[in-house]
Amino acid sequence: MLNVGDAAPQFKLPSGDGQTLSLKDFKGKKVVLYFYPKDDTPGCTREACSFQKNHSQLLKEGAVVLGVSADNIDSHQKFANKYGLSFPLLSDESKEVVKAYDVWRKKSFMGREYMGIERTTFVIDEKGKIQNIFRKVKVDGHTQEVMEVL
Repeated sequence: MLNVGDAAPQFKLPSGDGQTLSLKDFKGKKVVLYFYPKDDTPGCTREACSFQKNHSQLLKEGAVVLGVSADNIDSHQKFANKYGLSFPLLSDESKEVVKAYDVWRKKSFMGREYMGIERTTFVIDEKGKIQNIFRKVKVDGHTQEVMEVL
């Protein structure tokens, strides 16, 4: 399990806008790396729209926002276009990155157990170290929590 102060695991993932991005691309900037279960679902949509609503303020704080799920890049593109998201959504179909960040977890819904992404946000500092971890995120008020630690 990752802890505050650990080096953030490196990654290289395709985004919904056709680019391939890596954590190294953002060296010298703070990174708000948020993992979410599924594009265009109620909680994930509220979370993404909240980050979008506060995107200019996050940029002023020197932070970039990156969303990650196991959805494919086409799904990400449709989701971003539908809600006007201006930050990258990264596709981790292989689930290597979600496992490296230990957010691929056993979940349960209505008595059924399954593996999925546990909603988690990492704030990574300019040197690539984990500054804050928000596990089992509750969507409402989360963006404000993130902005308070920047």
